[in-house]
Amino acid sequence: MAKKSHINTCELCCRNEVEVTVHHLTPREMGGAFMPTASLCIPCHKQIHALFTNEELATELNSIELLRLHPELQKFLRWIKKQPSTRLPRILKSNARKRKKR
Repeated sequence: MAKKSHINTCELCCRNEVEVTVHHLTPREMGGAFMPTASLCIPCHKQIHALFTNEELATELNSIELLRLHPELQKFLRWIKKQPSTRLPRILKSNARKRKKR
C-alpha cells in the first residue's frame, strides 16, 4: 500500500510546512492497524525506523512523548529542527540497530 502524504506540521519535530506521512505508533504488524497514528515528516519517520525495531516501537516507544524522550532521537530532533522543510537527508540504520538484526 502506498503511503499518502500531504503538507502539514510534523508532530515529532514540530517543523511546519513539511511533507508528512502517517506513522502507526504501534506498528501495524504488531496489532496497531486501528490504533493511534501520528503525522510525521519523512526524515523523522525514516529516522524512527532506522533506530528502532517494530518490537521496540510497540512495547517501549508507542507515543510521541516517549519517542521525544529517547536520547538517540533527541540528538536527531535537535539537528532536524534546524533544517529547512525541503531538506530530505539520507537516513542510515544505526549500528546498534544493525547488531540487533544479527
